Amino acid sequence: MRWNLKSKPEQQKVQALQNALQVDEIIASLLVQRGIETFEQAKTFFRPTLEDLHDPYLMKDMDKAVERIEIAVKNNENIMVFGDYDVDGTTAVSLVSSYLRTFYPNVTTYIPDRYAEGYGVSYKGIDYAEDNGITLIIALDCGIKSIDHVNYAAVKGVDFIICDHHRPGDKLPNAVAVLDPKREDCSYPYDELCGCGVGFKLIQALGKNRNHTTEDLVPYLDLVATAIAADIVPMTGENRVLAKMGLEVINSSPRPGIKALIQSIKKKEITITDVVFVVAPRINAAGRIKHGDYAVRLLTEFNLSQAEEFAKEIEDNNNERKGLDKQITKEALTHIFESNEENRFTTVVYQEDWHKGVIGIVASRLIETYYRPTIVFTKSGDKLAASARSVKGFDVYNALEACAEHLEQFGGHMYAAGMTLLEENYENFKKAFEKIVQETIHPDLLMAELEYDAEIHLTELNAKMMRILKQFEPFGPQNMTPLFLVKELTDSGYTKNLGSDDEHLKAFVKQQNSESFGAIGFKIGDKLPIVKNLQKFDAIVSLEENEWRDVVTLQLQLRDIKSSNG
Repeated sequence: MRWNLKSKPEQQKVQALQNALQVDEIIASLLVQRGIETFEQAKTFFRPTLEDLHDPYLMKDMDKAVERIEIAVKNNENIMVFGDYDVDGTTAVSLVSSYLRTFYPNVTTYIPDRYAEGYGVSYKGIDYAEDNGITLIIALDCGIKSIDHVNYAAVKGVDFIICDHHRPGDKLPNAVAVLDPKREDCSYPYDELCGCGVGFKLIQALGKNRNHTTEDLVPYLDLVATAIAADIVPMTGENRVLAKMGLEVINSSPRPGIKALIQSIKKKEITITDVVFVVAPRINAAGRIKHGDYAVRLLTEFNLSQAEEFAKEIEDNNNERKGLDKQITKEALTHIFESNEENRFTTVVYQEDWHKGVIGIVASRLIETYYRPTIVFTKSGDKLAASARSVKGFDVYNALEACAEHLEQFGGHMYAAGMTLLEENYENFKKAFEKIVQETIHPDLLMAELEYDAEIHLTELNAKMMRILKQFEPFGPQNMTPLFLVKELTDSGYTKNLGSDDEHLKAFVKQQNSESFGAIGFKIGDKLPIVKNLQKFDAIVSLEENEWRDVVTLQLQLRDIKSSNG
């Protein structure tokens, strides 16, 4: 790994904020790095409130969306809430459908089948709407490029409201309303909402129209926080407000479906990390292994015992997903090795029997071994379908755009995308993708980077700092857990490996003039020789609390270590 110091904040701004807040310089520096430079900005950061949310009617077409829904309610029309099969989509569908049902009964939900229909708005879903007398579809977390689908629906007398957060193409669908803060003609103040976040703005606007306050909508924020965590959107602005308040709901009064999923977490307080690694994978597993409908069923169930039954089914799905993930990753790594493709700029692999539901996870796993833009293909009907994942700093969506002539369709973000192509175009696409990445990627981006916020001495780490750092939560992109460089550490002589295959490190470390700190390093067990025999070493660390038998102590998490001698 490359270790890089994040851009150093202007000292003048740091000192001004330090004086305004009466905090240590290191805290002021961390805040300025995150774009927080004034007392008022710090107040919003540390104490976000519902008042910090923007007026939903600032979003382009919001008035049209609300008007069309109210017409549907007045005319007793059937409404279908449609969404993608991942966490963002299923939480968004659960959010909007459950809110609408509080005042209107003629609402149904539809999640496309990952295998039979694929990603996004589907013709099968539109046909289902026509067959069931549905005249309005609210599409969530998808639809921004569904021009042909929306036209197809219009012929059948079905209107569309699109709530998306993906990048639009050159042309927008001819829908009644297109809610997407990334629209070039949309002046909404915050454009990093997830799909469920856009869905929340819709119910916020509907609520405003129906004399509901934003406080009335707080119970829905457990869904929004889950989507924000899972979709890895920036933890800034409205996302931070919604995530922080949503976590409070998860910890105090979560809906039965989420309560059933977090019962296995034996902690006093659920964090955003728990949502990312425990809640989100289980919700995702339903759509990966069985059907996304199961996730919506769980998240809209208000009977706890029934929700627990649904959660058990989803736990089984998740266990199956883990097994497939492990098996396919092993097969893909073998394929790369046997094809002598270890020294390429990209990883593109294909096997027709790989499970479509886990190829995105497998792409991420392959990046852990070969750090480069990666695409994993499988057979899907008469075409090949794939998931792409990228490395930090490289826009895989732009690379796919440059290879569009070989693709049937594609969509996604800078770091994750999906696509389909005809099998006869696979080899040409693979060559084109390798060529465009080779021509455009900076060589440094092919080595994993670990960015740290500041260099510190262990004497600066104490309980007071920990209390303040906890208030930086929830962490996520653009507000990551603060990381520190600590130089010339020595261990107590008792550092050892942990784990069934010795993959972790457990240590007690100190610096000159500092007290000893317990430290844990996950998946760096192979670096034990660097620490042995009281050799001095440098480390990138984060500060955390370790609770053991009701005693809380400060602990370092070792993110990476290197010999102090280079």
